[in-house]
Amino acid sequence: MDKFRTLEIFIAVAETEGFAAGARKCRLSAPVATKAISELEASLGVRLLNRTTRQVSLTDAGQRYLVDARRIVEELKEADASVIGLHAKPMGTLSVTAPALFGRLFVTPVMVAYLKQYPQMKATLLFQDRIVNLAEEGIDLAVRIGHLPDSGLNAIPLGYVKRVVVGSPDYLRRQGTPKQPKDLQHHQLIAAVHMNPIQEWRFGKTDQPTSVRLEPSLMTTTNDAAIEAAVLGFGLTRVLSYQVANEVEQGKLKICLSKFEPDPLPVQIVHREGRTSTAKTRAFIDLAKAMLSTSLARNHPTPLP
Repeated sequence: MDKFRTLEIFIAVAETEGFAAGARKCRLSAPVATKAISELEASLGVRLLNRTTRQVSLTDAGQRYLVDARRIVEELKEADASVIGLHAKPMGTLSVTAPALFGRLFVTPVMVAYLKQYPQMKATLLFQDRIVNLAEEGIDLAVRIGHLPDSGLNAIPLGYVKRVVVGSPDYLRRQGTPKQPKDLQHHQLIAAVHMNPIQEWRFGKTDQPTSVRLEPSLMTTTNDAAIEAAVLGFGLTRVLSYQVANEVEQGKLKICLSKFEPDPLPVQIVHREGRTSTAKTRAFIDLAKAMLSTSLARNHPTPLP
């Protein structure tokens, strides 16, 4: 059996946690799959799977090998697709991840437009407020907010968002509008996501930052809850500009301390592919650049450089 097919079998068995299920996924018999994995382990001189009567699981070596196996199989598929001309037209399934609220507000409309334009395509959206490992979870594209570490991923800039402090007009009438960051110590504050009772909010530009340590009166696990509490007049919260764009436009919230805002955060779409990127990926990136750049410019006045 060729190495490519063996890697496919190993991936299927690892993902389904069973030889029978993995074999069915590869349209093989269980004995054939078992033999292929045994021969692979023998050739490597390393055990990749722990076997029990009910389940198989990855060893530490198997976990590392799975990451590389997925990458190799994907690269081989892309090479085949390039040779036979599949890069000329989007085909298959596209998976995209993004932060939950950003994904719902901005990425979903892009994906709907994409699927309307390419009805032969299928798609999966994974919206979670965590960094998803594209290689380990088999994701094609990610929209990320903030500066990226040097991870080897290809990044395409889409625009910027700001970190803003907001409060309702009613709250600001009752408690006054903070004039500088240290005034926040005299306000009721709402903090989202970070459940540490002591919060540090940073203001100012990168070369002249100012930090203020604060104790929020209310902490929430979601930005939506923090925003709702602010709209109800409980206090001030700090979120990203796109998250409160509608509330600010409708007059439900007002931005405070705008002249102390830190540098904007870049919004980027990242992927693992290089020059041989597939048509399905390139088509989505082109559409996302057109649609998201416009949307972000409307929600944040800072232009792209």
